[in-house]
Amino acid sequence: MSETASQPMIRVENVDMVFNIANQQLNTLKEYFIAAVRRQLFFREFVALEGIDVTIERGDVYGIVGTNGSGKSTLLKIIAGVLEPTRGTCTINGTIAPLIELGAGFDMELTARENIYLNGSLLGYSKKFVDDNFDAIVDFAEVRDFIDMPLKNYSSGMVARIAFAIATATVPDILVVDEALSVGDFLFQQKCEKRIDELVEGHGTTLLFVSHSIDQVERVCKKALWIERGHMRMNGSVEEVCEAYRHFEG
Repeated sequence: MSETASQPMIRVENVDMVFNIANQQLNTLKEYFIAAVRRQLFFREFVALEGIDVTIERGDVYGIVGTNGSGKSTLLKIIAGVLEPTRGTCTINGTIAPLIELGAGFDMELTARENIYLNGSLLGYSKKFVDDNFDAIVDFAEVRDFIDMPLKNYSSGMVARIAFAIATATVPDILVVDEALSVGDFLFQQKCEKRIDELVEGHGTTLLFVSHSIDQVERVCKKALWIERGHMRMNGSVEEVCEAYRHFEG
């Protein structure tokens, strides 16, 4: 086995994420500059994550659970390279396809056709790759009848379909999914779960999956990480972690 293949896909080491939040609401840029000049601009620290330490191996299928505001999405953004941790390190060994914020990487004024090429280029796909896979992306997303309609006229579920179809048009080493499946209809969720299974079982893709549906996490994942109020509360089998989380009373 090569050294690269033996390395963990994701190594998060003692990661903290701290945001500075303004103590007062400033509605205009003018108010902001006046407060800054008068030295009346004060911030408080919000600790979104603290001391997160986790290793995810090649082919792991991880669900991340926790109450709203617990830091799940912040952790995914650090892993996807969207955010730089305040302290600690996050090492990625492989290609990553992030499905984190619906609409990120899309221009709502452009058509679905144009957005497939735009989003594909942001994911590093060549125009030829998108050309070759265009029909498969459109058919998987089930949007052929609306392909030349501006994306601003699409529902969030239809946007999610396109985003998922583009991200999984290739075989990523790591697939990061944050609530992208929660807005689609049940039949499309099943279709996406089947595609995820194909990537994991057939190609060894590593999955990080966040969903408000604990049943869906149990159905899709084999391991789970529970984050609560920015701290790692539990890490283990999906059955054990989800069972403990179900009995959590805050």
